[in-house]
Amino acid sequence: MHLSKEDILAKANSASKNTLMETLNIEMIDYGPDFLVAKMPVNSRVYQPDGVLHGGATAALAESVGSFASHIFLDTDKLFVRGIEITANHLKSVRDGFVYAKATFIHKGRTTQLLDIRITDDHDNLISICRLSTISLPKGK
Repeated sequence: MHLSKEDILAKANSASKNTLMETLNIEMIDYGPDFLVAKMPVNSRVYQPDGVLHGGATAALAESVGSFASHIFLDTDKLFVRGIEITANHLKSVRDGFVYAKATFIHKGRTTQLLDIRITDDHDNLISICRLSTISLPKGK
């Protein structure tokens, strides 16, 4: 069964109910054959004490979009995905607006996946560069 872009995004967003993604208002907004894009508002809910985007919130955004990307491209009837390592280099601060995370695959293996996740702001400034490794494991019977 082939799902439309809209169906995939709706399914990803509905899976976020009652999770950290809902708490941070992370929304999946675009999808293509080799990428997934999410956005997150920058406001006091994701600030560090001096009023700029917290690096941990940025990492949560990156891991969310990267894990969903791996999930979308695998047979989730038989497998589940877990993040196994994330790195984040924060390059610029953000005080308001939105940040956007675009996850693309560097490696899409049967067991492990490596994703490049670039975080940008409303003006397309590069905010952070993240790398996420995920693993796909068989579901228990």
